[in-house]
Formats: sequence, structure tokens, C-alpha cells
Amino acid sequence: MGVKIVCPKCGAEGFFSLRDPGYSGPYKCWKCREYYNLIIENDMIKSLQPFSPEQLKQQQEYEALKTKMRGGGQPPK
Repeated sequence: MGVKIVCPKCGAEGFFSLRDPGYSGPYKCWKCREYYNLIIENDMIKSLQPFSPEQLKQQQEYEALKTKMRGGGQPPK
């Protein structure tokens, strides 16, 4: 199943694929790269709110850690 999401900031249409009819967690716009808290229930968007500055910092740290763990850090000098 999937849900079409329209970014409140830039208006870009995105698509969020789901295996279950519900989801609660981060969503990042593919165009403007803004992060949102997304809540989907019964294959319908219930909430799409921008991250607070604290949440954004935590998400960016998490993404950086994921990249580092995959070996996507800086090349050796």
C-alpha cells in the first residue's frame, strides 16, 4: 500500500510505501529535504508536522551515524 504526500513547504508530491496500514515516524521531502513527523492510520495521513529544532538535530545525527556505519564517511587521506 502507499500514500501520496504533498509537502507543506514546497508543494512537491511524494509517495510513501507501506506494508502495514499505519505508520508513525519521520518523513523527508525528496525535493526541499524538510523533515516532518508523519502519522498514517488506516492508509490515511492523520498528521504531517515539521520537526522541532531539537527533533531535526536528533534526526540529522541519526542520519550521519547511519551513513558512517555504512562506510559512507570521508575517504581515507
